Amino acid sequence: MNRELNELLKWGIQNSSAAASDPSAPPPTRSLDPEVLGALFGGPSDADLMLASMSAIQSTDPEVTLDDKLIAFDNFEQLIENLDNANNLGPLSLWTPLLSCLAHDEAEMRRMAAWCVGTAVQNNEKSQERLLAMNGIPPLVKLALGQDEAENVRRKAIYALSSACRNYQPAMDALTTELAKLGRNQDKVDASDMDACDALMGGLREEAKKAN
Repeated sequence: MNRELNELLKWGIQNSSAAASDPSAPPPTRSLDPEVLGALFGGPSDADLMLASMSAIQSTDPEVTLDDKLIAFDNFEQLIENLDNANNLGPLSLWTPLLSCLAHDEAEMRRMAAWCVGTAVQNNEKSQERLLAMNGIPPLVKLALGQDEAENVRRKAIYALSSACRNYQPAMDALTTELAKLGRNQDKVDASDMDACDALMGGLREEAKKAN
């Protein structure tokens, strides 16, 4: 990530952090240097911002706190609400780092990763195909059924699975196969049958609720 984008991301994180901690506080006065302002007014592309966000999410810099990473994840999730941006995850090589966060040590990072996956694939066959090709169903199932996982993490994983499988039979078949591997005798589910999908996901959500 170039210096200008790094500065823009840090500026956004600081502004977001200040607003979150005290909404009544005056705007931060930290200024950007002319080159960074040029990048800002030149309009960094959504692709640039996605890359910058993921760079912060994966940063090992001790100055980038967990809160900073969660803000970057929130920004990332908002960006991929756009269908074109979601479909750009593949060309930007962002699926691998996103899916790796499903196994992050921090529960909130796992929750945000599952949330972003769900957003990317919702009503989006191209991204559903990509998730399946990246073998993203098994780690989501692991989170959804994890007895030691917090309910909010499990629910986001179930949301991601629901988004991945509805109206996309290959992903639904992968899900039921994974459930069978874990001893869940699950009959084949028609991915286009919304009542059947709701029943399956509802059962998973009830299980998550009872486990905590």
